[in-house]
Parts: sequence; structure tokens; C-alpha cells
Amino acid sequence: MFGDLSGMMDKLKQAQQKVEETKQRLNTVLIDESGADNKIRVTVTANREIKSIIIDDSLLTDAEELEDYLILTLNKALKRAGEINEQEMAVAAKSGMPNIPGMDGLF
Repeated sequence: MFGDLSGMMDKLKQAQQKVEETKQRLNTVLIDESGADNKIRVTVTANREIKSIIIDDSLLTDAEELEDYLILTLNKALKRAGEINEQEMAVAAKSGMPNIPGMDGLF
């Protein structure tokens, strides 16, 4: 019994390490999104951290338009980043999980 428990604990530690490694790797996955006829470009990581925002000078004269385009473009980029993050984290968590009876349908 304790041998099985020890093995399961090792598998859980491996799963946790795999999740941490995936988090680190997702910091290097960059998502680029454009809006407003490429007048706004944003880059975010798959961990949903904004890396850059580039704004065409023509949008600097209308604050309301700039804000609208910025919100739309950032939301698109963050949505894509979230989808990638969730997929990758689910794979990382599932790959390292021990085989526990009754837990198959949860992941």
C-alpha cells in the first residue's frame, strides 16, 4: 500500500513540475493581434501578459476611437492567449497525473 502511495506522490510531484515547466514555456509563446486596419498591434504571451502595443499616429487624434480599438484588439489577443493557455495547462496536468481509479473522467 505505501509503495503505491509513494509512487502516486512521485507522480503528483512530476505533474506539478510539468505544470510549472509549461507555465514558463508559455511565457515565451507570443500572440500577435491587429485591429483597426493594422493601426493597432498588440503582442501578449500565452500567460496573458502584454508585451507590446504599437499604435499608428493617425489614431492619436481621437482618444475615443483609440480606446475602442485598443480594447477590441487587446480582448481578441487575450482571448486567444487564454485558449492556448488552457489547452497547454490541461495537457500538462493530465500527462503527469497518476492513474487513480474513478478520476479518469475529470481531466
